[in-house]
Amino acid sequence: MLRQLIGQVQEFLELYGSPPTVPPNYFLQFRPESTPQHHLRWCFLDLDSSSVNYDCYNLIMTAGKSENLKMLEPGKPPPTKKARKESRRGKVIASARSSENMEQRIWKEFPEDLFEAVVARLPIATFFRFRSVCQKWNSLLNSQSFSQQCEQVGQSQPWFYTITHENLNTGAMYDPSLKKWHHPTVPALPTKSILLPVASAGGLVCLLDIGHTSFYVCNPLTKSLKELPARSVKVWSRVAVGMTLNRKPDGLDYKILWVGCDGEYEIYDSGKNSWACPGIMPSNIKLPLTLNFRSQAVSVDGTLYFMRSDPDGIVSYDMVSRVWKQYIIPAPPHLNDQTLAECGGRIMLVGLLTKNAATCVCIWELQKMTLLWKEVDRMPNIWCLDFYGKHVRMTCLGNKGLLMLSLRSRQMNRLVTYELSTGEWVKVPSCMLPNGRKRQWIACGTAFYPCLTASA
Repeated sequence: MLRQLIGQVQEFLELYGSPPTVPPNYFLQFRPESTPQHHLRWCFLDLDSSSVNYDCYNLIMTAGKSENLKMLEPGKPPPTKKARKESRRGKVIASARSSENMEQRIWKEFPEDLFEAVVARLPIATFFRFRSVCQKWNSLLNSQSFSQQCEQVGQSQPWFYTITHENLNTGAMYDPSLKKWHHPTVPALPTKSILLPVASAGGLVCLLDIGHTSFYVCNPLTKSLKELPARSVKVWSRVAVGMTLNRKPDGLDYKILWVGCDGEYEIYDSGKNSWACPGIMPSNIKLPLTLNFRSQAVSVDGTLYFMRSDPDGIVSYDMVSRVWKQYIIPAPPHLNDQTLAECGGRIMLVGLLTKNAATCVCIWELQKMTLLWKEVDRMPNIWCLDFYGKHVRMTCLGNKGLLMLSLRSRQMNRLVTYELSTGEWVKVPSCMLPNGRKRQWIACGTAFYPCLTASA
């Protein structure tokens, strides 16, 4: 067969003219027609002697098709066909480089104020990836103009900052819009103390150590933390805590009020960075207060409302006029684990209504004219069937328009949210650590409005 091939080459040369002058050592490549998928065979030929010689011409041709004769440069190996993946990879890299150069020109000429306006309107959940893009984007949080852009955006749905029994020194945040848990780590938190969220205002959360001695304020999103100065009044018993925001031309200030059962209280002003006792509890308010510590305070138009018992009702403090008031409001019968809530300026009540072996979560609204609680909603009956015959306890983990309720017994641990404005009940997925399989049990929590620019 080899001699036939050599004869075909010679006939080809005689037909189209004398062979060109070529250097020695050219390759000859031939592939059988019937099996194009076979591997290529290479050999070195001596056309004069028609014998195989490894120092001969370097001629490339396909067997049986002499018209496809191709000549290569001396000393160069035969061309190799690139794999399809390599060809695609090269095109992708070239396209990426081209788009990268174009993006650099676009971002360089992009107006800074427009960029801040766009970022301020992104979903809050994108913030966790936003900070790690570059140093410039991370420093954007300290920009005054960016803070103004954020203020123009309406408040989003509140998030929940909670503490779990398994990780008392680290919090877990729940985003109800995405139904997703986040696990931030605030590195400045004291590791030897257990801090519990007791109040919130805007994007800030107030923490109190389990010994009721030290207060902290943090932004769970930005992980900023501040330890407040020591209180001037030493109270070692439990205290109820409320928090409000003050809008000023140069920014936002916040105030924190704590009150004890014996009537002692103090107010912290972030603008002055100090505690102050503005007065004493008026004589018309019955002491001791017998505060309901399971219920967090609610804030409506700068007034804080605390729940009390004996007699059942509410005590309030106006942070502007500095006036205490007391409201005697009978509690609904068969009520347990009740807590205050707020929605659009309305004061609400949520609690467990237990009668015989049946238990149900009910919602009431305070009627301002009669100072009575009026039932407005209750949990769907099909959900309440799971509580039948069980000793259920309830904890409210957030009371700002959107409630998060922890319902637990020996056989059950359930988290649900309730939208006060729409009456929608939603089950919350279990809280689990990243790359973990064990479900976390929520101990306590509070609701806050996520804000990137709120500073402690």
